[in-house]
Amino acid sequence: MQGVVRGKTPRTTFSDKATPCPQDHVHRPFCADRPNVLWVSDFTDVSTWQGFVSVAFVIDVFARRIVGWKVSRSARTDFVLDALEQALYARQPAQPGGGLIHHRDRGVQYVSIRSTDRWAEARIEPSVGSVGDS
Repeated sequence: MQGVVRGKTPRTTFSDKATPCPQDHVHRPFCADRPNVLWVSDFTDVSTWQGFVSVAFVIDVFARRIVGWKVSRSARTDFVLDALEQALYARQPAQPGGGLIHHRDRGVQYVSIRSTDRWAEARIEPSVGSVGDS
């Protein structure tokens, strides 16, 4: 069974094959034995009466709960970093470098220099899946 699709579906993941990416440390079994061990991120476009907006979110896999999110008219790096900042503020991972893995897809917002620098500053281990399946 498949739903009706009207119009074009927006493409949100644009990957630059020349950009080096972190390794995939998760390999699809999205499970964690305690909070703040594995976070996953992605964003999607949502149709509204005013047009499309992008919604970025960070989910703690253990709690199965959104711990950071941001809505924006543009899908730029700032927008995904704001969702990360909200998650860091809300959850305050107890031990910097304490094994928190942040998994996301290969979108340019997630592998940009600014994003990579922020994850390194927060001592979060990056993990990147394949295109379009964070």
